[in-house]
Amino acid sequence: MGTYLAIRARGISKYFGDVVALDGIDLDVAQGQIHGLVGPNGAGKTTLLGLLLGLSVADGGSLEILGTPVGRALAAPDGVAGFVDGPGLYPSLTASQNLAALAALRGIDKRTAGIGDVLDQVGLTDVADDRVRGFSLGMRQRLGLAAALLTKPRLLVLDEPANGLDPAGKKHVHRVLTRLAADGTSVVLSSHRMDDVEALCSEVTIVATGRVVFSGPLGKLAAENSELDYRLLTSDPRAARATAVETAGLRLVDAVEAGTRQDEDLLVVRAKVPALDDLVSRLVHAGIAVRELAPVVSPLEAAFLALTEQQQEADR
Repeated sequence: MGTYLAIRARGISKYFGDVVALDGIDLDVAQGQIHGLVGPNGAGKTTLLGLLLGLSVADGGSLEILGTPVGRALAAPDGVAGFVDGPGLYPSLTASQNLAALAALRGIDKRTAGIGDVLDQVGLTDVADDRVRGFSLGMRQRLGLAAALLTKPRLLVLDEPANGLDPAGKKHVHRVLTRLAADGTSVVLSSHRMDDVEALCSEVTIVATGRVVFSGPLGKLAAENSELDYRLLTSDPRAARATAVETAGLRLVDAVEAGTRQDEDLLVVRAKVPALDDLVSRLVHAGIAVRELAPVVSPLEAAFLALTEQQQEADR
């Protein structure tokens, strides 16, 4: 039996006058998957999210959401919730009143809507009776997530859900989304934060100039990437430098060139994974302790930059 697809898009196109916002987009999102959507500003991410939420319709191609073909009507498909460009909230109302108003608009009885439960899920119970006009950006984002959860969606579409969140708030939202996916809800999220995408998403789609330049598992993306720069701190920087120089397929890089801080104890090496493994083995054999080894730029971010730059060059 094949995997059930929450989203199946083929050849999706969207135009705004002479501007091509989406140009033949294909997208598959499985049930219970958190799928990342990344790309530079103007790549078409917001337009695609709007199509998924029924805020606009495609000019070409086919789109199925939760097993149902999407027609020409401007309406959120059944079982779908989320927000684009930030949640729509009433500043003069409290958090609870906002959710009660939204429940009424959606035909949900506020007595059974579970308003207290969704506020608890996103960590806003203590401010349930505070007016939204005093909320920070991160608190508004969490309230928008609570509003989306009122309908118990099977597909959640979120635009920058961690925008404005402090570390504790981000951890809370990550936990909510991970739990939803484990229970079978599919999540599509757009984010400029590569660390959020890497922490949450099993698959990612990268778009540039309205086209898909990569779609698939994060592991495949990292595997397809070429050399990366790595920060290396050891117990003996001088001996580590000599070992790195002797390691085939690896070279030392200036810290400024790599875009990281300068430190006399810090080495920056550029290598593919096999050469890096060889270096670590040599260091251990020489009795040199490795105290830090981490990419200067994450594999996702490095691939994102390379792939989007290639697409932009091809379009010139």
